[in-house]
Amino acid sequence: MGLNTMRLAGKVALVTGAARGIGRGIALRFAAEGASVGIMDLDAAACQAVVDDITRKGGCALEVHADISDPAQVEAAHAKLAERFGAVDALVNNAAVMPAGALHETAIADFDRCLAVNLRGTYLVSRALIPGMLAAGGGSIIHMASITGLRGLPGIAAYAMTKGALIALTRAMSTDYAGRGIRVNSVSPGTIDSPMLHDFLAAQSDPDRLRGDFDAMHPIGRVGTIEEVANVCLFLASDEASFVTGSNYEVDGGLSSKGEQPQD
Repeated sequence: MGLNTMRLAGKVALVTGAARGIGRGIALRFAAEGASVGIMDLDAAACQAVVDDITRKGGCALEVHADISDPAQVEAAHAKLAERFGAVDALVNNAAVMPAGALHETAIADFDRCLAVNLRGTYLVSRALIPGMLAAGGGSIIHMASITGLRGLPGIAAYAMTKGALIALTRAMSTDYAGRGIRVNSVSPGTIDSPMLHDFLAAQSDPDRLRGDFDAMHPIGRVGTIEEVANVCLFLASDEASFVTGSNYEVDGGLSSKGEQPQD
Protein backbone atom coordinates (compact mmCIF):
# COMPACT_ATOMS: atom_id res chain seq x y z
CA MET A 1 0.00 0.00 0.00
CA GLY A 2 3.00 2.30 0.00
CA LEU A 3 4.39 4.70 2.57
CA ASN A 4 1.89 5.76 5.23
CA THR A 5 2.21 9.52 5.53
CA MET A 6 -1.30 10.25 6.91
CA ARG A 7 -2.03 12.67 4.08
CA LEU A 8 -5.78 12.34 4.67
CA ALA A 9 -5.75 12.53 8.47
CA GLY A 10 -9.05 13.85 9.79
CA LYS A 11 -10.79 13.61 6.41
CA VAL A 12 -13.88 11.61 5.46
CA ALA A 13 -14.00 9.81 2.11
CA LEU A 14 -16.59 7.82 0.19
CA VAL A 15 -15.55 5.35 -2.49
CA THR A 16 -18.16 3.74 -4.72
CA GLY A 17 -17.54 0.35 -6.25
CA ALA A 18 -15.25 -0.25 -3.28
CA ALA A 19 -15.93 -3.94 -2.72
CA ARG A 20 -13.21 -5.10 -5.10
CA GLY A 21 -10.64 -4.06 -7.64
CA ILE A 22 -9.62 -0.44 -8.08
CA GLY A 23 -12.27 0.84 -5.67
CA ARG A 24 -11.11 -1.48 -2.92
CA GLY A 25 -7.50 -0.45 -3.52
CA ILE A 26 -8.41 3.24 -3.26
CA ALA A 27 -10.40 2.66 -0.07
CA LEU A 28 -7.53 0.76 1.54
CA ARG A 29 -5.03 3.47 0.57
CA PHE A 30 -7.23 6.30 1.82
CA ALA A 31 -7.77 4.52 5.14
CA ALA A 32 -4.04 3.89 5.51
CA GLU A 33 -3.51 7.62 5.00
CA GLY A 34 -5.83 8.49 7.88
CA ALA A 35 -9.25 8.94 6.25
CA SER A 36 -12.49 7.55 7.62
CA VAL A 37 -13.86 5.75 4.57
CA GLY A 38 -17.37 4.86 3.48
CA ILE A 39 -17.37 1.60 1.52
CA MET A 40 -20.18 1.68 -1.04
CA ASP A 41 -21.05 -1.16 -3.38
CA LEU A 42 -24.06 -3.28 -4.27
CA ASP A 43 -23.10 -6.25 -2.07
CA ALA A 44 -23.36 -5.51 1.67
CA ALA A 45 -21.33 -8.56 2.67
CA ALA A 46 -18.54 -7.66 0.27
CA CYS A 47 -18.54 -4.08 1.58
CA GLN A 48 -18.30 -5.35 5.15
CA ALA A 49 -15.34 -7.56 4.19
CA VAL A 50 -13.44 -4.46 3.05
CA VAL A 51 -14.41 -2.65 6.26
CA ASP A 52 -13.10 -5.60 8.27
CA ASP A 53 -9.85 -5.57 6.31
CA ILE A 54 -9.38 -1.86 7.00
CA THR A 55 -10.25 -2.26 10.67
CA ARG A 56 -7.74 -5.09 11.11
CA LYS A 57 -5.07 -2.73 9.81
CA GLY A 58 -6.00 -0.04 12.30
CA GLY A 59 -8.09 2.10 9.98
CA CYS A 60 -11.65 3.40 10.17
CA ALA A 61 -14.38 2.47 7.70
CA LEU A 62 -18.13 2.00 7.42
CA GLU A 63 -20.22 -0.24 5.18
CA VAL A 64 -22.80 1.82 3.26
CA HIS A 65 -23.97 -0.57 0.55
CA ALA A 66 -26.30 0.72 -2.17
CA ASP A 67 -27.34 0.30 -5.76
CA ILE A 68 -26.09 3.70 -6.86
CA SER A 69 -28.62 3.87 -9.68
CA ASP A 70 -31.43 4.00 -7.05
CA PRO A 71 -31.94 7.47 -5.49
CA ALA A 72 -33.56 6.10 -2.33
CA GLN A 73 -30.70 3.70 -1.67
CA VAL A 74 -28.12 6.41 -2.29
CA GLU A 75 -29.86 8.78 0.12
CA ALA A 76 -30.15 6.09 2.80
CA ALA A 77 -26.46 5.20 2.47
CA HIS A 78 -25.48 8.87 2.59
CA ALA A 79 -27.57 9.42 5.73
CA LYS A 80 -25.85 6.47 7.41
CA LEU A 81 -22.42 7.81 6.47
CA ALA A 82 -23.23 11.38 7.56
CA GLU A 83 -24.57 10.19 10.91
CA ARG A 84 -21.34 8.36 11.63
CA PHE A 85 -18.69 10.65 10.13
CA GLY A 86 -20.30 13.94 9.08
CA ALA A 87 -19.69 15.66 5.74
CA VAL A 88 -17.56 13.92 3.14
CA ASP A 89 -14.30 15.62 2.15
CA ALA A 90 -13.40 13.32 -0.76
CA LEU A 91 -15.68 11.38 -3.08
CA VAL A 92 -14.39 8.84 -5.58
CA ASN A 93 -17.05 7.88 -8.13
CA ASN A 94 -15.49 4.59 -9.13
CA ALA A 95 -18.41 2.15 -9.52
CA ALA A 96 -18.86 0.94 -13.08
CA VAL A 97 -19.98 -1.95 -15.22
CA MET A 98 -18.41 -2.88 -18.56
CA PRO A 99 -20.57 -4.83 -20.99
CA ALA A 100 -18.51 -6.39 -23.76
CA GLY A 101 -19.31 -6.07 -27.44
CA ALA A 102 -19.53 -3.71 -30.37
CA LEU A 103 -22.59 -1.47 -30.27
CA HIS A 104 -24.90 -3.75 -32.29
CA GLU A 105 -23.84 -6.69 -30.10
CA THR A 106 -24.71 -4.93 -26.84
CA ALA A 107 -28.06 -5.94 -25.39
CA ILE A 108 -30.43 -3.11 -24.54
CA ALA A 109 -30.58 -4.21 -20.91
CA ASP A 110 -26.77 -4.19 -20.67
CA PHE A 111 -26.58 -0.78 -22.33
CA ASP A 112 -29.18 0.66 -19.94
CA ARG A 113 -27.43 -0.81 -16.90
CA CYS A 114 -24.12 0.68 -18.05
CA LEU A 115 -25.72 4.11 -18.24
CA ALA A 116 -27.50 3.62 -14.92
CA VAL A 117 -24.37 2.73 -12.98
CA ASN A 118 -21.61 4.64 -14.74
CA LEU A 119 -23.47 7.92 -15.31
CA ARG A 120 -26.73 8.04 -13.35
CA GLY A 121 -24.97 6.60 -10.30
CA THR A 122 -22.22 9.21 -10.50
CA TYR A 123 -24.87 11.92 -10.73
CA LEU A 124 -26.91 10.59 -7.80
CA VAL A 125 -23.99 10.09 -5.42
CA SER A 126 -22.44 13.46 -6.28
CA ARG A 127 -25.82 15.17 -5.94
CA ALA A 128 -26.29 13.67 -2.48
CA LEU A 129 -22.86 14.69 -1.17
CA ILE A 130 -22.30 18.11 -2.70
CA PRO A 131 -24.59 20.07 -0.32
CA GLY A 132 -22.61 18.78 2.66
CA MET A 133 -19.32 19.65 0.96
CA LEU A 134 -20.56 23.17 0.25
CA ALA A 135 -21.72 23.64 3.84
CA ALA A 136 -18.34 22.43 5.11
CA GLY A 137 -16.42 24.78 2.81
CA GLY A 138 -15.32 22.42 0.06
CA GLY A 139 -14.01 19.02 -0.89
CA SER A 140 -12.64 16.89 -3.70
CA ILE A 141 -14.63 14.84 -6.20
CA ILE A 142 -12.83 12.31 -8.38
CA HIS A 143 -14.59 10.62 -11.29
CA MET A 144 -13.05 7.34 -12.44
CA ALA A 145 -13.02 7.71 -16.21
CA SER A 146 -10.87 5.65 -18.57
CA ILE A 147 -8.48 5.96 -21.46
CA THR A 148 -11.31 4.41 -23.48
CA GLY A 149 -13.13 7.73 -23.11
CA LEU A 150 -10.32 9.41 -25.06
CA ARG A 151 -9.39 6.90 -27.76
CA GLY A 152 -10.94 3.94 -29.50
CA LEU A 153 -10.56 0.41 -28.19
CA PRO A 154 -12.57 -2.48 -29.61
CA GLY A 155 -15.42 -4.32 -27.97
CA ILE A 156 -16.54 -1.91 -25.22
CA ALA A 157 -18.62 0.75 -26.98
CA ALA A 158 -21.15 1.43 -24.20
CA TYR A 159 -18.48 1.57 -21.50
CA ALA A 160 -16.28 3.91 -23.55
CA MET A 161 -19.23 6.22 -24.16
CA THR A 162 -19.89 6.59 -20.43
CA LYS A 163 -16.25 7.21 -19.64
CA GLY A 164 -16.01 9.96 -22.22
CA ALA A 165 -19.09 11.51 -20.67
CA LEU A 166 -17.44 11.48 -17.24
CA ILE A 167 -14.48 13.46 -18.57
CA ALA A 168 -16.89 16.06 -19.96
CA LEU A 169 -18.78 16.06 -16.66
CA THR A 170 -15.54 16.70 -14.80
CA ARG A 171 -14.90 19.86 -16.78
CA ALA A 172 -18.48 21.08 -16.39
CA MET A 173 -18.62 20.45 -12.66
CA SER A 174 -15.24 22.06 -12.08
CA THR A 175 -16.53 25.32 -13.50
CA ASP A 176 -19.66 25.15 -11.34
CA TYR A 177 -17.86 24.53 -8.07
CA ALA A 178 -14.32 25.92 -8.32
CA GLY A 179 -15.33 29.18 -6.67
CA ARG A 180 -17.19 27.32 -3.95
CA GLY A 181 -14.34 25.17 -2.66
CA ILE A 182 -15.03 21.89 -4.43
CA ARG A 183 -12.38 20.55 -6.79
CA VAL A 184 -13.50 18.07 -9.46
CA ASN A 185 -11.05 15.94 -11.42
CA SER A 186 -11.07 12.66 -13.29
CA VAL A 187 -8.63 9.78 -13.56
CA SER A 188 -8.35 7.81 -16.81
CA PRO A 189 -6.53 4.53 -16.29
CA GLY A 190 -5.16 2.50 -19.12
CA THR A 191 -5.47 -1.25 -18.80
CA ILE A 192 -5.22 -2.19 -15.12
CA ASP A 193 -4.61 -5.64 -13.66
CA SER A 194 -7.95 -5.79 -11.90
CA PRO A 195 -11.01 -8.04 -11.56
CA MET A 196 -12.75 -6.03 -14.30
CA LEU A 197 -9.92 -6.86 -16.71
CA HIS A 198 -10.02 -10.51 -15.68
CA ASP A 199 -13.79 -10.64 -16.29
CA PHE A 200 -13.40 -9.00 -19.70
CA LEU A 201 -10.62 -11.37 -20.77
CA ALA A 202 -12.60 -14.41 -19.62
CA ALA A 203 -15.33 -13.50 -22.11
CA GLN A 204 -12.92 -13.44 -25.08
CA SER A 205 -12.06 -16.26 -27.46
CA ASP A 206 -8.30 -16.10 -26.75
CA PRO A 207 -7.80 -14.37 -23.39
CA ASP A 208 -4.10 -15.20 -23.06
CA ARG A 209 -3.24 -13.65 -26.43
CA LEU A 210 -5.34 -10.58 -25.71
CA ARG A 211 -3.71 -10.10 -22.30
CA GLY A 212 -0.34 -10.16 -24.02
CA ASP A 213 -1.60 -7.60 -26.51
CA PHE A 214 -2.70 -5.33 -23.67
CA ASP A 215 0.75 -5.54 -22.08
CA ALA A 216 2.49 -4.84 -25.38
CA MET A 217 0.36 -1.85 -26.39
CA HIS A 218 1.44 0.17 -23.35
CA PRO A 219 4.78 1.89 -24.04
CA ILE A 220 5.84 1.12 -20.48
CA GLY A 221 5.61 -2.58 -21.42
CA ARG A 222 2.89 -3.78 -19.07
CA VAL A 223 -0.58 -3.07 -17.78
CA GLY A 224 -0.91 -0.93 -14.66
CA THR A 225 -1.58 -1.90 -11.07
CA ILE A 226 -4.41 -0.94 -8.77
CA GLU A 227 -1.93 0.74 -6.45
CA GLU A 228 -0.73 3.03 -9.23
CA VAL A 229 -4.26 4.30 -9.77
CA ALA A 230 -4.85 4.66 -6.03
CA ASN A 231 -1.71 6.80 -5.74
CA VAL A 232 -3.10 9.38 -8.18
CA CYS A 233 -6.48 9.42 -6.44
CA LEU A 234 -4.72 9.96 -3.11
CA PHE A 235 -2.97 13.03 -4.51
CA LEU A 236 -6.20 14.47 -5.88
CA ALA A 237 -8.03 13.88 -2.59
CA SER A 238 -5.27 15.48 -0.54
CA ASP A 239 -4.51 19.12 0.16
CA GLU A 240 -1.46 18.75 -2.10
CA ALA A 241 -3.86 19.12 -5.05
CA SER A 242 -5.40 22.34 -3.73
CA PHE A 243 -4.84 24.18 -7.05
CA VAL A 244 -5.94 21.28 -9.27
CA THR A 245 -9.46 21.14 -10.70
CA GLY A 246 -11.04 20.34 -14.07
CA SER A 247 -8.16 18.05 -14.99
CA ASN A 248 -8.11 14.52 -16.36
CA TYR A 249 -5.15 12.40 -15.24
CA GLU A 250 -4.17 9.70 -17.75
CA VAL A 251 -2.68 6.85 -15.72
CA ASP A 252 -1.94 4.71 -18.74
CA GLY A 253 1.75 3.87 -19.06
CA GLY A 254 2.00 6.11 -22.12
CA LEU A 255 -0.91 4.49 -23.97
CA SER A 256 -2.48 7.81 -24.87
CA SER A 257 0.63 8.72 -26.88
CA LYS A 258 0.16 5.76 -29.24
CA GLY A 259 -2.25 4.98 -32.02
CA GLU A 260 -2.03 1.21 -31.79
CA GLN A 261 -4.69 -1.01 -30.29
CA PRO A 262 -5.17 -4.75 -29.76
CA GLN A 263 -7.04 -6.51 -32.54
CA ASP A 264 -9.81 -9.07 -32.05
